[in-house]
Amino acid sequence: MAVVIRMKRMGRKNRAFYRICATDKRSPRDGRVIEEIGTYDPYVPDTDARCTLDGPRLQHWLSVGAVPSDAVRVLIKKYGPSGTHVAAMEQARARLSMPKIVPDPGPPAFVPEAKPDPTAQATEAPAETAVAEATPAEAAPADEPAPATDAPSGDAPAAT
Repeated sequence: MAVVIRMKRMGRKNRAFYRICATDKRSPRDGRVIEEIGTYDPYVPDTDARCTLDGPRLQHWLSVGAVPSDAVRVLIKKYGPSGTHVAAMEQARARLSMPKIVPDPGPPAFVPEAKPDPTAQATEAPAETAVAEATPAEAAPADEPAPATDAPSGDAPAAT
């Protein structure tokens, strides 16, 4: 059985994520795998933090004759056990695991004026109404007729 090390596409449409797998050469790209060796996420902003590889398992599969694909060969050269970017990868992973520092936004640029609270007026109103009830009824305004409504009459067709 010919074993190859290649990437298996995961994720959703327009947001790819790859698993680096040891697989049989005859199986399809996203089919059955023998072992997952690492991951590659092209959408991670820090370039050196995009790839993770399990070094001992990668060495095992290479020692038994597994052939890496062209894309995986580049990743092994950079991020494998004796890769050229291993130190940068470890530093990038450490930066990603640290909590984000969000600066203090400072005072707000605009503060709207506070509207009067109707519940505060309601608590002050009973004292004023008690005084208003004590005044004679002559000071009370006369009842005004109800305002006319703008409802359409039955003769005119309704506007659409």
